Amino acid sequence: MKLPKGEHSTPEWQAAMVALILVAEKGGPTMLARIGVMRALSRHVERVFDPDLKMPHWGKRKLKRDQ
Repeated sequence: MKLPKGEHSTPEWQAAMVALILVAEKGGPTMLARIGVMRALSRHVERVFDPDLKMPHWGKRKLKRDQ
């Protein structure tokens, strides 16, 4: 695939390309390249905190034998 010129020069894609080149040429960590590409792909997604998604685990955990 080919990136359009406008997207090619964004900092997210530049960082992703540098990470990919490091992995290909010098055997760097592939996870860094993956993270860079995923961040570049989702750069327009706004992350919003939703408190209803997960219940907090505050307090002591109760064992089954203590119930």
